[in-house]
Amino acid sequence: MSGIEINARAFHRRARALLTCWKEEEAEFLGASAIFILAGAADDAVYLKSSSLQQWFLGYAFPDSIMLIIPEKIVIVMSEKRAKYLEGVEQARGITDKVPIEILRRTKDEETNKAIFDKVVAYMTAATATNGGKVASLIKEKQTGKFVDEWNAYLKAKSHTLEFVDAASGISSALARKDDEDLKCIETASKMTSLLMKNYFVEEFQAIVNEGKKITHEKLCANTESCLTDSKKFQKLKFPKDVTLDFTDWCYPPIIQSGGKYDLKPSAQSDSNNLHDGTILCSLGVRYKNYCSNISRTFLVNPEEGKEKNYRFTLELQNYVISTLKDGVACRQVYDMAVQYIEKNRPDLAPFFVKSVGFGRAASHWDQSQRKSLKAGMVVNVSVGFQNLENVENKSTDERNKIYSLLLADTVKVPDSDEMPTVFTKFDRDFKDISYELDDEEEEEAPVKASNVKKEKDTHKDRIPKASSAVLQTKLRGEEMEDERTPEQKRALHQKQLAEKLQNEGMARFASGADSSKSLEKLTFRKFQCYRNENSLPKAVEELRVMLSFSPIFGQPVPFHVSTLKSVAKNEEGDLSYLRFNFVTPGQAVGKKEAAQPFEDVNATFVRSMTYRSPELARFAELFREINDLKKELLREVFVRPALEGKRLAGDLELHSNGLRYQSMLRSEQKIDILFSNIKHLFFQPCDKEVIIVLHIHLKHEIMIGRKKTKDVQFYREVSDVSFDETGNRRRRYNHGDEDEMLAEQEERQRRAQLNKEFKAYSEKIGEASKEVEVDIPFRDLAFKGVPFRQPVDLLPTTECLVHLIEPPFLIVTMSEVEIVHLERVRFGLKSFDMVVVFKEFTRPVQHINSIPMESLEHLKEWLDSMDICFTEGPVSLSWPQIMKTVNEDPAAFFEEGGWSCLMPDGDDSEESEDEESEYEMSQSSEESESEYNSDDSGSNYSGSGSGSGSDEMDDESADDWDEMERKAAKSDRKKEDKEVTRAPPSKKQKRRDDSDEDSEDERKKKKAKGKR
Repeated sequence: MSGIEINARAFHRRARALLTCWKEEEAEFLGASAIFILAGAADDAVYLKSSSLQQWFLGYAFPDSIMLIIPEKIVIVMSEKRAKYLEGVEQARGITDKVPIEILRRTKDEETNKAIFDKVVAYMTAATATNGGKVASLIKEKQTGKFVDEWNAYLKAKSHTLEFVDAASGISSALARKDDEDLKCIETASKMTSLLMKNYFVEEFQAIVNEGKKITHEKLCANTESCLTDSKKFQKLKFPKDVTLDFTDWCYPPIIQSGGKYDLKPSAQSDSNNLHDGTILCSLGVRYKNYCSNISRTFLVNPEEGKEKNYRFTLELQNYVISTLKDGVACRQVYDMAVQYIEKNRPDLAPFFVKSVGFGRAASHWDQSQRKSLKAGMVVNVSVGFQNLENVENKSTDERNKIYSLLLADTVKVPDSDEMPTVFTKFDRDFKDISYELDDEEEEEAPVKASNVKKEKDTHKDRIPKASSAVLQTKLRGEEMEDERTPEQKRALHQKQLAEKLQNEGMARFASGADSSKSLEKLTFRKFQCYRNENSLPKAVEELRVMLSFSPIFGQPVPFHVSTLKSVAKNEEGDLSYLRFNFVTPGQAVGKKEAAQPFEDVNATFVRSMTYRSPELARFAELFREINDLKKELLREVFVRPALEGKRLAGDLELHSNGLRYQSMLRSEQKIDILFSNIKHLFFQPCDKEVIIVLHIHLKHEIMIGRKKTKDVQFYREVSDVSFDETGNRRRRYNHGDEDEMLAEQEERQRRAQLNKEFKAYSEKIGEASKEVEVDIPFRDLAFKGVPFRQPVDLLPTTECLVHLIEPPFLIVTMSEVEIVHLERVRFGLKSFDMVVVFKEFTRPVQHINSIPMESLEHLKEWLDSMDICFTEGPVSLSWPQIMKTVNEDPAAFFEEGGWSCLMPDGDDSEESEDEESEYEMSQSSEESESEYNSDDSGSNYSGSGSGSGSDEMDDESADDWDEMERKAAKSDRKKEDKEVTRAPPSKKQKRRDDSDEDSEDERKKKKAKGKR
């Protein structure tokens, strides 16, 4: 429980909302004058409203506790240890509409605990004196545990007049009202649910059907469930970057059904039967920060016309039900309207319709007996379905295809006024997106292959990415199937598509003769909006007092944005306190290293400062503290690069509401300010296998640090403990052998883990505060060596970039800005190759990364292809300044003549492979005699006729063994490549490097022997 943090403002805001709901919907609480919530032992497997209420209030469910809510205050009973987490809520200051709270701390003393129970009963008795002792409670919940038994025994022995009534309905109504923070969490949970359905389950079941595998519903359910526990799967699902595993869980185990046995209740479970490729139902629900979402989809394989017709009507019905969700509409009325719609349009389906059309957040199902009404801002699950329909058109002998069910469910927000409801779960529901067709002729004879599987016969192929799956792609007779291609062939096909796309975009981009991407950077003005409207103003404004974001001027409360506040000063004179607000205004003197603040209208009237006087010393002190506490978090003792002037000392990194400030410990005037609006990328690189841990910021526009301009600012801390002397330390003198080394290694591992945790948490706080910047973490598993500047370094791909962050100069290549990548010196026999990155902004110099080991070639190609970056390769280095000069002179003409196709190899892959094969065969036959090799040097090309003479020569040299023939073939290939290089000579520097790489072992021995002579 060490990581528990209670949001005091959220607690008091929601407590006030509960009291308001209690007052407005008194009938839902059965006229009770007190609300009593008892929580027993923790049980994560059971959903309880008591736990949901605590989660809503506190963000955490505290077991073995009591929460008593009366109109005057909220009383909480819990152990002393847990009560410490609520001290901030109890002592919170500066909160408008604060609800009084009293915490009663239990101890091990029975008399003290009995006195606490007496106090709780006294509070309930006093509050319910006028209504016959009615206390609202969750009497249907079965709470267990020692604490619950102790309370029940006390209450049974205690003489009282209290009457406990069920308040589940009222609690549900309160929890159903969502604020902006709640809606954001639900939207995130819904997005994760949709991505799980799209990026995992659909691809998984398509692969199973495609390959004819057999897997049970339970096994597929377990595989899907592991996506939230396996960190590797979690990263591949492309969840929002601010989402972590710590706040994510399943609402319920995934429900997967097929094969004629269906249960459309939310309590259904996946059984042990095998997945059947007929009608497949899948329901998923992800919980994020204790907020749930839900989605259900029906997937049809080889659907008959009747099944298609029924599904289309199910989709039509769900859209109709969603359209009926309005503020004030009764839940029972929603179900009745759905039934009437069915009876009017498809009465034959009415007997198969489910008994509910969804459920609300923390509410029971909508059925005919429910009398609740929808409220604007509620989030509900809209679910429609037809169970156990008979497939009368089924012609197969498979009994599992005779009965099927249809189910669609989504998470929807009830709108305000006449707006349309908002569907949070984004996943296609159209028939063409969920239906598939198999070739029935071969289905019974052999496992289903990709050639037998095809997508629905319509013209909507552009909606489905070609590389998304090998399943359900329409193929012509004789055409090679996608799943039968090798990874290299798939990559080549994808690269061909990317090249065509790049060419088309270039033609459209320069069609008018100008580069549309070139735009002058204009100074933008940031408009500050304190509050959207009058309804969002706090009620305390009416008091006309100085507040955190309000200043009374001439009897009117005037709001100001905290970003316009330059500084605040406070001083005291006698019994009076003075508070001075200094604002940012045009014409203020700024330092040489600071840029002037831009203003939209510099001729407007600005207030430079305001001073207030008050005898309330404590209140002004609290207000002064709150304003200065906008500095939310500190990352202490970190170094900065580029370094500030003077002695190298660590400083503190401060997190403010609109940016970051680095403050040097040496001099107060040495500081670096970084606005969130100027941050382009935020990187966190752990200290695994590194000597430092890094928090790196790549900026959109340069800033001045010292006397230099820079776009990269890095904050780091060294991993090694410099204060620890490994040679003269006292512990070193008394501990001998491996014991001391093992202890040092253990301490270093712990230190690295603690640093990673601290820096990662701080980087996530920066992302949350900025609401625009996302933390990017390099993938060390994809790292490769290269020389981007002068020395070899490790280059690490991230989600959006290719980076080197450990030593300056830093390298940050944003992949979305890359036009094309060209790989140079890709030839047999070389130990390394070069990479050239061409940017979409052609006036920007290309980025060279040299001397990449040849072992990284395939991995690099795979990564570039996965990033949808078009790449080419060639055997020699090119003159890129001359190439880019030609491109920039007339980009339109460059693309009209083929664009980057000049870098691509000519001919199809099949033709190249045949030519390479024939050349290899010819090299084997021709390298037997030196005269034939010399004839090749004269410039003649290999031809098919040469293979015949080669066979005769092989007979003459039959005495050679295989090792000798392979050595000769390799030697001939190297000489042939030397001839090709001669036709296109590289630069002198490159030639020297290539020659050194191509020296064979024998040649190096000869040079060494010659040197000895």
